[in-house]
Amino acid sequence: MINFKNILYLKDGTARQKEAHKVLLELTIFELLKNFNPILVGTIPINIDVDSSDLDIICQSENHEEFIKVVSEKYEELSGFEAKIIPLYKNLKTTIVTFKYKTFPVEIFVQNKLPEEQDSYLHMLIEHQILLKEKEAFRLKIIDLKEQGLKTEPAFAKLLNLEGNPYEELLSYGLQKGYIS
Repeated sequence: MINFKNILYLKDGTARQKEAHKVLLELTIFELLKNFNPILVGTIPINIDVDSSDLDIICQSENHEEFIKVVSEKYEELSGFEAKIIPLYKNLKTTIVTFKYKTFPVEIFVQNKLPEEQDSYLHMLIEHQILLKEKEAFRLKIIDLKEQGLKTEPAFAKLLNLEGNPYEELLSYGLQKGYIS
């Protein structure tokens, strides 16, 4: 199993993963965010990214204003920099910081919840297990659906014939299959 908590795995990955690794090192973002438990999640780590895929980093913080201050001091001059606090998402205060660096959009998602317990991390673990179990054709179908405009979780739900909210159903599927506990 890949240790998704350490970006070193990207060094030996696909061309896009290698480029993501290089960009993350140039930004020194994991060093900057080390006190916020950063984890790269999303499609790039599990090789189902498309050209528009961003570098999704999840973090944990009780003090969202302090988090924004730390990130702003380093990245506010970058293209498209924006930091916004969303009132409540699943009863948790959430902050999203976005900007672009080189060819990568970057999105940092912050909650006062361990990153390993956040939905995006759990979704990625489940999707990774599904991709390991399924054939290459399945991965290519996911990418095709994403290129047609479908988000990742709805694409998985469609191919797995999951009914209802794809985000919640994917979590239930992962629990049922033992991909997460």
